[in-house]
Parts: sequence; C-alpha cells; structure tokens
Amino acid sequence: MHPACLYDYRALAQKRLPSFLFGYLDGGSFGELTMRDNEAAWARHRLRQFVLRDVSKLEVSGSLLGRAASLPLALAPVGLAGLMRRRGEVQAARAAEAFGVPFCMSTVGLCSIEEVRAATREPFWFQLYLLRDRGIVKELLARARAAQCSALVFTVDLARLGIRYSDIRGGVNAPPTLKSQLTRVLDVLKHPRWLADVAIGGQPLVFGNLTQYVPAARNPEHFKAWVDSQFDPSASWKDIEWLRTQWDGPILLKGILEPDDARMAASVGAQGIVVSNHGGRQLDGAQASADALPRIAEAVAGKLTVLVDGGVRYGNDLIKARALGADGVMLGRPWAWALAARGEQGVREVLGMVDNELRNSLGLMGHTSLNDLTRDSLLSPVARD
Repeated sequence: MHPACLYDYRALAQKRLPSFLFGYLDGGSFGELTMRDNEAAWARHRLRQFVLRDVSKLEVSGSLLGRAASLPLALAPVGLAGLMRRRGEVQAARAAEAFGVPFCMSTVGLCSIEEVRAATREPFWFQLYLLRDRGIVKELLARARAAQCSALVFTVDLARLGIRYSDIRGGVNAPPTLKSQLTRVLDVLKHPRWLADVAIGGQPLVFGNLTQYVPAARNPEHFKAWVDSQFDPSASWKDIEWLRTQWDGPILLKGILEPDDARMAASVGAQGIVVSNHGGRQLDGAQASADALPRIAEAVAGKLTVLVDGGVRYGNDLIKARALGADGVMLGRPWAWALAARGEQGVREVLGMVDNELRNSLGLMGHTSLNDLTRDSLLSPVARD
C-alpha cells in the first residue's frame, strides 16, 4: 500500500510493531474518551469557502519561538520513539530538520541528547519532566544547554501517571511474569523485521538521557519504572519559577487546558504554552484540545506563543488551529506511526502530506496565507454526535 493519508501509516505501523508496542503508542487512558474526542473536536469545525479569488501563490511558512519554519508545526515529544525504529529519535530529528520544522526530543527517548545533536545541524527542542530529584533536572538542563537546544518544553500534566489499559494488557505497566514474558517473546518473533531492525540492530535499548542515573537498569521497562517513580505530585507554580532561574532560553509549558493556567504561565515567565491533554493519555474525560483552544488563545493573546496538540490528523486541522487562535500545532502519534512504518523517509512523507493538504485546503477556501485566517474563517461547530 502506498500511504495516501496519515491513517495509512497507522495501519502500516500496526503491522510492523509488536502488539505491546503498538498498544503503548496508540492507546489512551481509561475508556479513551478524550483521545477519541481530540480527533472529533477538529472535525466538528467547518471551513468557509470563497471562490473566484486568485490563489495561485500561497504562503504557509512562519516562525515558532523566533525561528523560521516551513510550516507552523513541530514534532511533539514521543517517549520510546527509539523502539519504533532503529535509533528512532535520530531518524525523526533528521526528517524534521530536512523539512524545516522543529523536532522536540523526549526525556524518555532511547537516544541521548548528545546522540541527536551529533546527527543534526540545526537546534532542536528538549522536553523535560519535573523529577523529584532536582539535581538530575539541573544536569539534564545543562546537557540540553551544551547541545544548544533552542527551547525547553516542560510537561506539566503528569502529577500522576494516567492509567492506560492498553499498557496493562501489553505488560508495559505491569510486573513481568513468566507467562507475560513468554507472550512478549512470541509477539516479537511474529515481527521479524522489527526484531532485526530494533531489538537487534537498534542496541543499546536503554533510555539514553538517563543511563547514568539508573545504572542497574537493563531494559526500557526498568527505566520506565524509575521515571514513573520520579514524577512529583507536589510540583507547583513555584517550581516553574525555579525552573526559570535554571534555563535562560524559551520555555513552553505543555499540558494547559484552562485560561487561568495559561495566564499563570505568562506570569511566571514562560514564553509559550501547548494546549494539550497529553493526547488523551492522562485525564480521561478532559476537554478536547480544539475545544479548549479558543478561550486560552484569547486569554493570552500577544503574551505567549500558543501551540496545540491532540488529534491533529490533517492539514485542515492546522488551518482550524490557526483560525482558533493558535500560532501552530505539535504533531505526535502520526510521526511515530510513520517512523515505525517507513523510518526517516516516512516522517518526511507525513510532513509533506500535511503541507500538501494544508495548501490544497487553504486555496479552496479562497485564502493565500495562514495569516489571513481568523475565527470568521470557520462556521460554528456542528453539534456533537
């Protein structure tokens, strides 16, 4: 199959990945209500169409945090991307660099900050959690600074780890038993291409940013258990003020769903926010990102860079995000699907697909630039099913 849309890469990823890994990548928390509503919320918005306007020249480039981008889009941080394809974070970073958009590296990637830096020329973003051990946070920030990371994306919606049934079924978040280990071995053997590319060819299968802090860990599950234990439920806005003293570059707070929290982000010195519910992987029943975006964008207009993620699957969704007040979007699962399916080439293809869809729809709407878009570019959202 030659992929025609982002969902085709999902189908290819499902075939290539062991089921426990695909479940980790594709699943959400509890009944996955928010995960599904993220996509449905974008679909509820309708585009206004104007005709007989000269749309022979289109402008879709822009800037994010002061740096030029071919699209107002960044690749969102995806944990364990190095298990989707051999040295996956490196492949994704190269694809983003070639296309001219930012790549945001996850703290819990298999590649280290230094490995990604050595494989790229342009600065990338680094995502960080507020760990209980602030000394480790300081060291990670120092390493990101040494690697010339141009922005820090700080995840703020992980006071507690969401309960994800797909991870429990797949043994990702459950103590291993003899039966579960045997099941996983059989699962891996059914996917020989993944076995050769990642399990054998992608060594070492460790969290590259954390090896010095968890020296006894032998596999990603050991690292993940340590990271889960490091999430700090006592974190508060004072910790964000402390973080501002440790990092002199741009900070984006990822996981904002309320205008009051967006205003607080501005008051403690953040340069931007990501309107996000963690892709539906944390609080199930939380508001869809597209529904939360307009009030937040209005509350901090002119004060913060506003990005949004969650359910972005078409170039049209980027148009809708801009019309609803966002400066840009972060693309998460789709680039990981593409990475699993076709490696660096797949990520480039997905970015090209979004670009093509965006240009097609913008022209059919009668607009020539993303800067032309306002709330008036959309009709009132249709009713929920």
